[in-house]
Amino acid sequence: MEFARFFLKKGEEREIRQGFLWAFDNEIERVKFFDGKEWKDAPFAKIVSDGKVKDGECVEIFSQAGGFLGSGIFNSKSKIAVRIVSDLHADNFFEDKSNFIFKKICDAYNLRRIHFSESESFRVCFDEADLLPGLTVERYFSEEKKIYLVVQFLALAAEIFRDEILAALEKVLKPFAIYERSDADVREKEGLEKKSGWLGRRGKDEIVILENGVRISVDLPRGQKTGYFLDQKLNRAEIARYCHGKNVLDAFCHTGAFGLNAFKAGAKSVVCADISSDAVEITKKNIALNGAEKVVKAVCADVFELLRQYESEGKKFDVVILDPPAFTKSAKAVKKAYGGYKEINLRAMRILNSGGILVTCSCSYFFDSTTFYSMLSSAAADSHRRVQVLQKRGAAPDHPILLGYSRSEYLCCAICKVF
Repeated sequence: MEFARFFLKKGEEREIRQGFLWAFDNEIERVKFFDGKEWKDAPFAKIVSDGKVKDGECVEIFSQAGGFLGSGIFNSKSKIAVRIVSDLHADNFFEDKSNFIFKKICDAYNLRRIHFSESESFRVCFDEADLLPGLTVERYFSEEKKIYLVVQFLALAAEIFRDEILAALEKVLKPFAIYERSDADVREKEGLEKKSGWLGRRGKDEIVILENGVRISVDLPRGQKTGYFLDQKLNRAEIARYCHGKNVLDAFCHTGAFGLNAFKAGAKSVVCADISSDAVEITKKNIALNGAEKVVKAVCADVFELLRQYESEGKKFDVVILDPPAFTKSAKAVKKAYGGYKEINLRAMRILNSGGILVTCSCSYFFDSTTFYSMLSSAAADSHRRVQVLQKRGAAPDHPILLGYSRSEYLCCAICKVF
């Protein structure tokens, strides 16, 4: 089998050499392809318009000078024209796709087994960071001791390996049931229809998992993204050091997981707040699951307004946790997001008792670590509070960071002491 060769424009190979896994359509200059008789050379735009290379085909990427950069999956419908899946030439792996994918799934799973036990829930595949572009797999271990997988195929580079991926997951992880959540808008940008539903055996739509000793209800079909945010697991466990006997505010609580970890640590009182009525209902369910009604209460409110209200009332907390959704999903919106992050952090600092603890997070890779800590410094200055950063944390190790692919380093979590 002859694989088309895509040659980048001058200088466009730099990021890929550093580990980036995408080649955008405006970075590709020309293509060499085999027409069944001989090799031909044509501008990239003509190849796309003529359909000489089909979507889903494996292609090889080269620098303008001819240096081999990797092999990937072509998609003319996406601005990301090629997602790189291997450092090898295509003929070394693509014709044996089953074995290729099986090894990748094994590698990803074995990495997680270093950090997590079989009775824990964790992310098995973190798309590009595990060199499986567009594929996310969560492994949930239910109270019934059954393994549930939630899978997302968010790019054509994952979709074309669908059968091989599902077969490998069945063989390696031996799940009780698999639920697909390929329902994100990004599928449409890849020219793919949204999909969701049980794959094969049907399991329970709602399961209960145990995280850090806390019972959490996970709604597989309706929960955000893949049902639950596993990336904060170790950060939620870490707050146990700071919450015993304290009055705690869990702002942007989502499922109430941070607040319930505070309860488990012996907090005196916990307020969980979120603007979403659905999130508050889930939080109430989780409060009941843990018998925490006397200590933890859920409040449906705009957190911005709630923080202003607490400040005006002179209400104080010993610990404030800020885990908001991403305030920016593009580089253009960073400036606006900066203002939002600064406001909630400034007001959180003002309602903390002297010596109180602020746990503050950002989950947007556009709002990078440098910008995040600059924002914290500015909020501290404007709130007239002195702040010690006790810990700089990120996502749990089931969300590895791939050097050169900055999008894999998306979560900032700072634990601070505020005077």
